[in-house]
Amino acid sequence: QVQLVESGGGLVQAGDSLRLSCSASRGIFGAGIMAWFRQAAGKEREFVAGITWEGSLTYYGDSVKGRFTISRDNAKSTVYLEMNSLKPEDTAVYSCAHRYYTGVGYSFPSSYATWGQGTQVTVSS
Repeated sequence: QVQLVESGGGLVQAGDSLRLSCSASRGIFGAGIMAWFRQAAGKEREFVAGITWEGSLTYYGDSVKGRFTISRDNAKSTVYLEMNSLKPEDTAVYSCAHRYYTGVGYSFPSSYATWGQGTQVTVSS
């Protein structure tokens, strides 16, 4: 069964850094796009970042460009989200997701078939 498991969330102060990890099962390793989304209380799910397994193309949401970095470790079947200069508005549940195809529409949650359970990130001011 395809699985994604996130880890690394927590409570930090504004300006701190945090790294999230998403481990993928072999069923989805090596194809498509892995992405991070976040959802704050009372808000819609927001695209944060994405990376292709094959070519290492990366995509970022406007609100995190220059602060967050997505990367992958093929040997560990793991995708990371390095978050720097965190702000209180970054507080949300962060979830990783996977879809088998690349190309357009990568920022739409509905285009992803597999999701992790999510990890809470809270940034205090």
